[in-house]
Amino acid sequence: MKVIRIISRIIAGIVFIFSGFVKGIDPIGYTYKIQDYFTAFYLDFFGTLALPIAVILSTAELVIGFNLLIGIRMKLTSWVLLLFMSFFTILTFILAIFNPVSDCGCFGDAVKLTNWQTFWKNIILLVPALIIFLQRDHFKSFYANHTEWTLAILFVLFGLFLSLNCYRNLPYMDFRPYSVGTYIPDKMKIPEGMPVDEYETILVYEKNGIQKEFTAKNFPWQDTTWKWVETKQKLIKKGYEPPIHDFIITSETGTDITEDILFDPACTFLIIAYDLYKSNRKAFEELNKAASEGKKSGFKFYMVTSSTKLEIASFRESVNPSFEICTADEIMLKTIIRSNPGIVLLRKGTILGKWHYRNFKYPDFRKSDLDSVVLSHYRDSIEKHKVMLIFALFFLVFCIFHRAKAGTK
Repeated sequence: MKVIRIISRIIAGIVFIFSGFVKGIDPIGYTYKIQDYFTAFYLDFFGTLALPIAVILSTAELVIGFNLLIGIRMKLTSWVLLLFMSFFTILTFILAIFNPVSDCGCFGDAVKLTNWQTFWKNIILLVPALIIFLQRDHFKSFYANHTEWTLAILFVLFGLFLSLNCYRNLPYMDFRPYSVGTYIPDKMKIPEGMPVDEYETILVYEKNGIQKEFTAKNFPWQDTTWKWVETKQKLIKKGYEPPIHDFIITSETGTDITEDILFDPACTFLIIAYDLYKSNRKAFEELNKAASEGKKSGFKFYMVTSSTKLEIASFRESVNPSFEICTADEIMLKTIIRSNPGIVLLRKGTILGKWHYRNFKYPDFRKSDLDSVVLSHYRDSIEKHKVMLIFALFFLVFCIFHRAKAGTK
């Protein structure tokens, strides 16, 4: 039974650490998902709590995972683990039946699962959770009580720091289809041989004031008393959907300028502000300077928003932007970058760089080699993330090694 306890503890620990990490590095994305849940269950009034809940849940998963993997506070952790799994197993069962939200978001954007796949994943994970709970009195403690509490508090602080740091900047890892280096047109293509959407033609007829739907096979073609009302298409089988399927940018006059932006050989900065009302207005002071300087060097600037015409007009009055304002779908803009506003650099359809507005210190636009500036920024960002993650991994491995060594004594 000891081996089963160890395997159960390791499996559950790894899954919870992975789940907590991929959500912790993208707290805004997880916030959007929680807001979807609130909307689906008519709890929109809890919307302002979505971000704190996202941070707390991802941190809780990390702490549970670390505690299980190292084997500390096992009695308390086993209770929290069982309650956690029980609640989310029931929730995902409801989601699988009624499908109010298509993707549960349990592994963020790193791994996409359907609601039924998520439910069965939870059923499988419930097995080691039950074993850990039923065997909770058999787990030996290899650390002093105060050491265990110290480690648990450090794990909490790590989880909070991870989420808050990624909230104030950008996710350490970008699992979305708009990551740096992506050639957008390729992600918009449907590969040859992939299944396409299948539709069924529905014919609506009316007789004696009663409307009824028919298919092409059973519509009442011999009964002339039925009068045709409308014809509509019903999706019966979803085909392949490319990773990027909603990248459409429209000018203020209503002209589709997507291809103009994607295939422009010049460096193009997209200032993404999905909601102008919620955006940081002070950030636009810096962006206005960047646009004014950048245009002198042949760079192009567009602000893309999903706000209404009235909100755009109000924005113009208060900011007096030096860049063109365009519109696009809100979900698409939220997917591109987790910042409002955020900055994306494109050239010939390839994403060269992404910045949170807090980190965008516009490059020296008088330099001809913008690539070196962007690459330097990207390398610095990656190095900072690597240092933090390597330190956290080293600390975790040290704790696991120390526990294993203590267990052999």
